[in-house]
Amino acid sequence: MASDEPFSEKLRVPEALTFDDVLLRPKESRVEPDDADMATRVSTNVTLNIPVLSAAMDTVTEAELAIEMAREGGLGVLHRNMTVEETAEHVETVKRADELIIRDVVTASPEQTVREVDRMMGKEGVSGAPVVDDDDVVLGIISGTDIRPYLEVGDRDEVREAMTDEVITAGEDVTAREALELMYEHKIERVPIVDEEERLTGLVTMQGILARREYDNAARASDGSLVVGVAVGPFETDRALAADEAGADIVFIDCAHAHNLDVIDSAREIKTQVDADVVVGNVGTREAAEAIVDFADGIKVGIGPGSICTTRVVSGSGMPQITAVAEVADVATQHDVPVIADGGIRYSGDAIKAIAAGADAVMLGSYFAGTDEAPGRVITMNGKRYKQYRGMGSVGAMKSGGGDRYLKDDPEDEEYVPEGVEAATPYKGSLESELHQLVGGMQSGMGYVGAETIPEFKERSEFVRVSSAGQTESHAHDVVITDEAPNYSPDN
Repeated sequence: MASDEPFSEKLRVPEALTFDDVLLRPKESRVEPDDADMATRVSTNVTLNIPVLSAAMDTVTEAELAIEMAREGGLGVLHRNMTVEETAEHVETVKRADELIIRDVVTASPEQTVREVDRMMGKEGVSGAPVVDDDDVVLGIISGTDIRPYLEVGDRDEVREAMTDEVITAGEDVTAREALELMYEHKIERVPIVDEEERLTGLVTMQGILARREYDNAARASDGSLVVGVAVGPFETDRALAADEAGADIVFIDCAHAHNLDVIDSAREIKTQVDADVVVGNVGTREAAEAIVDFADGIKVGIGPGSICTTRVVSGSGMPQITAVAEVADVATQHDVPVIADGGIRYSGDAIKAIAAGADAVMLGSYFAGTDEAPGRVITMNGKRYKQYRGMGSVGAMKSGGGDRYLKDDPEDEEYVPEGVEAATPYKGSLESELHQLVGGMQSGMGYVGAETIPEFKERSEFVRVSSAGQTESHAHDVVITDEAPNYSPDN
């Protein structure tokens, strides 16, 4: 049915804003930036200690970066350009990292020789092993100190002659503090975990406990494991189920345009089949939020703001990110559903502006693609080091299996219509260092507004509009930069 509205009315368009168009209005404050609490909820049941997620891109987030993200208090979202089996393996790798109880325990039998066990421990990189019988009942424990040359034990002697048979064990419900107290009391470095029948089920080590203490700001699930998210295609029920079974905390429905009714129907169905929280994205309007807010555990916002995304140019469609976040947050806040701002963030100031616009957390891709932990390869151009970075709508990513993110995954079509590019981003070093600069800048923004927590910040913050002259004034100007700061580059 044709509309009676004249075409000229379409030219009376609303204005939409992005990061450079606004600044936070400074306010009276007693808040020191270091005192700002960055904890936030990113889905119904998952809380992070910093409001930062790494993007589900194949040159950004695999298990290594996801582990470091969680250790630093954030969340890594694993990309989906891998097999379903590989997805489960990556989730399990994250979940095993920093775990209190080691499940894959290196064990010895009492009939083995000392020489055999010594070689085995050297090969496996452990300094001790529980000694078990054929039924996995713990008989003793053997360590490097039990087989030193100065002891009266020969290489050909059986382990039963060298092991310590008075073994201190603990049950499955042992806490890190209780295990550490046992170790100090009995001057030991490892405690076997056993069931009611004294069969070995795991091992707690002092080294493992101290490693966990090093990451006291880590984002952990209720069982103490590191949190991890997984991106799945809008119709990939098999990947969602595999990720859920492997222990993923959040399943992200990964689609460039989630206000597609088929995508919504599929996401709603996936939600009924998994125990993990389900975050749906990407969207950019109030109407899209209204369509998914009744079942989603979180909403991800961003239609075309990413540095390697060409969606707005190729399709002519999109929404500047500050306005997109604000529209979605208007709806989501009424239903207590967290909002994640995905893309377009070049500086820490952009990230805290996204929070002020209504987001609960931000997701970044290029910001982390240059770190050591990201999977992209290092390349050298003009004497400078870079890492490979590509959009999930680029030809390379689509050929690797990511085409359906843009609802363009026809195996018969050999010529793609990409909505992203392949590029290089400067090599940056460790993820820890990048997060330190990012989160520190966000805390400074909270200090200028006078807010100690993210909810308080969202309530107190106000924007002012910035002219093009004001944008120029915001950057370093009228100088030649001789020493680049770690958190600012004029080329961003």
